[in-house]
Amino acid sequence: MTERPVVHLVDGHVWIFRAYFTMPDMTAPDGTQTEAAYGFTSQLLKYLAESGASHLGMCFDHALISFRNELEPGYKADRVDAPPDLEPQFAMCREAAEAVGVRTFEVPDYEADDVIATLTRQLVRRADVCVVSSDKDLSQLVREDGRVVLHDNAKGTTLDADGVRAKFGVDPAQIPDYLGLVGDAIDNLPGVPGVGAKSAAAILGRFPDIDAIPAEPDAWAGVPVRGAAKMALRVAEHRARALRTRSLATVVRDVPGLSAGVRDVRVGRPDRDRVEALCERLGWGRLRERMLRA
Repeated sequence: MTERPVVHLVDGHVWIFRAYFTMPDMTAPDGTQTEAAYGFTSQLLKYLAESGASHLGMCFDHALISFRNELEPGYKADRVDAPPDLEPQFAMCREAAEAVGVRTFEVPDYEADDVIATLTRQLVRRADVCVVSSDKDLSQLVREDGRVVLHDNAKGTTLDADGVRAKFGVDPAQIPDYLGLVGDAIDNLPGVPGVGAKSAAAILGRFPDIDAIPAEPDAWAGVPVRGAAKMALRVAEHRARALRTRSLATVVRDVPGLSAGVRDVRVGRPDRDRVEALCERLGWGRLRERMLRA
């Protein structure tokens, strides 16, 4: 039997923002800030070298707003506008990835999470998938058969289905319901007041999803949470809000117009002309040699 390849699908914006906030200021000869793009490219080269990935897709948000902002104006409200010196660097990151032989993906109105989810659904038929992100929302993509795992490159941890259960106390498929109950402060999404991580895990250990959680306190007998009767009333009162948050936290697995096969994400050879042109424009001397060796 032919061994299934492993496709690494990277949440590119996680790397970009991490580099932006950790790298020292850097500028191109024309004065344009480049530290986020430089840090992103350096991280990509390091990941390729250390992982030995033969197949990798770099996934981006098309913009910092998506269809979710139309449904929930407060969604990621603190990230609607990128800092002015960061905005031009998104294009640099895409250009750098393509120059070293890595295919990039983005779709208008959708987030990188949705792009990753859609590609995962398509590629898992013929490959195993390693989703590379620190975004807990993407835990919902992890499969029980081990063919999809979630890797946090910064922490060096990889979660399979049992790992998701150990970390969150729920099955991968229950992650949207979990977020619906506890909320997501990073994305500015409220949950049910008074329901924390342990309580949400206990509730979803008894009831499979938010829809199945009964409003009657008597039906909560045996649920291992403190003040179960009051919590039952609280969940019933805020059920609509929890369902809305769950919907927003659920990744889209069928983004229109997005399609890729295993061959499409095979890492290619660096394009010397593109690397040379990019590095000359941005003043990347030391990084140039690493890019050409990628």
